Amino acid sequence: MSNIKTITAITRATDPAIASLELRQQLSDPDIAFVLFYCSSVYSLDNLAKHMTSTFTGIELVGCTTAGEITPNGYEQHSIIAIGFSAFHFAVSAQIVESMENFSLIDAQETVNKLTESCFVKKIASIKNNSFLLTLLDGLSADEEQFLVTLNSAAGGIPHFGGSAGDDIHLANTHVFYQGSFYQNAAIVLMVNTTCPFEVFSSNHIKYATSKVVVTAADADSRTVYELNAEPAALEYARLLNVKVENLSPELFALHPLAVKVGGKYYIRSIQKVNEADLSLIFYCAVDVGIVLSTVVMDDIFASLSSELTRMTSQYGEPELVLTCDCFLRRLEIEQRQLLGEAKTLQQRYNIRGFNTYGEHIDGTHLNQTFTGVFIAGVSK
Repeated sequence: MSNIKTITAITRATDPAIASLELRQQLSDPDIAFVLFYCSSVYSLDNLAKHMTSTFTGIELVGCTTAGEITPNGYEQHSIIAIGFSAFHFAVSAQIVESMENFSLIDAQETVNKLTESCFVKKIASIKNNSFLLTLLDGLSADEEQFLVTLNSAAGGIPHFGGSAGDDIHLANTHVFYQGSFYQNAAIVLMVNTTCPFEVFSSNHIKYATSKVVVTAADADSRTVYELNAEPAALEYARLLNVKVENLSPELFALHPLAVKVGGKYYIRSIQKVNEADLSLIFYCAVDVGIVLSTVVMDDIFASLSSELTRMTSQYGEPELVLTCDCFLRRLEIEQRQLLGEAKTLQQRYNIRGFNTYGEHIDGTHLNQTFTGVFIAGVSK
């Protein structure tokens, strides 16, 4: 049995043909049977799809566009990171859902059944207790919540996490990649069956809540909040922060998020952008009339995450890979606080790889401004 479990490849080449070739050269080990990649949206996606498919003949490829990549060199942009999984330690199966909006419980059950059957025949390990689901979603679909609830109801208790594709903060077009093509308004569901111990987890850094506001006018389908406290939403949010509306930006949203309290815990509802025409706010997560939102003070961005990673290392051993969906707003906060060096040190210490997302999820719950992923230990069971 091969000792190779995963291999990480990175390319910063701007030409899709060269980029694909560079990735393939780094992932040349014959045991690699599945490749997961995350790419910047600056690439010509049609050309990238063509060259990745032809270059990785015989290897299943799944991926999505990003709001930034997390590589062996820390946070990057305008690059592609790819992770190859050894067939000796991982059975990975993928299914595409071409319409998140029309995803039914029957569709969910069929999807999970197909993934389970595909992994089962590879006889890596029993499905129960040795498998997790990873989902990559179109980050601008606004259908994540219902899709995730439906999928989770069919998951049978299998741990489930993932993230929403980005487009380098252009907020225009996000894509997922499956079997030779990039798709929009779609989702990819992967089952990873492995001989390695693992744990799916999520971490945020909310310290405490301060001021409260009530959503008094909203459109839930488009995640648009028109009014907070019966005032134009952007005006009221700016007033809470004591800033001018024209100064509202993703960088400011990252430092001053709003959160909703559910079951005694606060969960961030990140703002996507301001609609200048009516001063409404568009969110990355579900919002509706009557929801109470709170401004929150954020803690040390690394403290809770470091604690979790330390605990898992103690429990499972050194990580082979920490595969993450890390909100791009966390990266913006880290950049503004000039903490990129500390982030890189943590990412290298724990072999953290992944991408910056427009939203994260765990076990059917859609989240914002979190570090969500799976810790995969370097030892086999």
